[in-house]
Amino acid sequence: MPDLVYRQLIHAMWLAWVLYWCVSAVGMKATERREPLGSRLLHVVPLLVALWLLGARRVPGRWLNERLFAWAAWEFWLAALLTAAGLAFTVWARVHIGRNWSGTVTLKQGHELVVSGPYALVRHPIYTGLLLALVGSALARGEWRGLLAVAIAWAALRRKLRLEEAWMVEAFGERYETYRRRVPALIPFTLAKRASVEKEGRRP
Repeated sequence: MPDLVYRQLIHAMWLAWVLYWCVSAVGMKATERREPLGSRLLHVVPLLVALWLLGARRVPGRWLNERLFAWAAWEFWLAALLTAAGLAFTVWARVHIGRNWSGTVTLKQGHELVVSGPYALVRHPIYTGLLLALVGSALARGEWRGLLAVAIAWAALRRKLRLEEAWMVEAFGERYETYRRRVPALIPFTLAKRASVEKEGRRP
């Protein structure tokens, strides 16, 4: 039984998340503007590659399947906790943004600028949660491919993030610029820390 839990728990959490994501996609606001398919594939395909790297039993390239560190039960449960926390954070953000949500870069009819809840901590909490869950899953895998998967996902989400922000600036102008200056993109509290460092650097 413990071996079955170790092998299936992470997969079960991701499966439950995917099912929730599909069900909750019903009833969103009508789309006013959507990114082209080619643009979407530039971040969807890398994310699918990252998930494959983490989920496959083995992947091509011997070194990718080699362990980073010796396996330990406590490390697995820490990884499971990080994965669960990341997925839960995405669900909180998904619920909070309500009918404005979309899986692609879009602007909805009557799109609202949501800046409360998890959006008061980071501008893209769904991406933050996904990255944390991927880090947890990579830790549970414990192999070099986990690092590669996280790096690929980070690059893909950064690209999508920049495109979304350009559209939000077009739609909300100075309101979004003010929000962007006040709230970090992915890592909570980093803006405040950076501002403090810059302030210290300006002192005579």
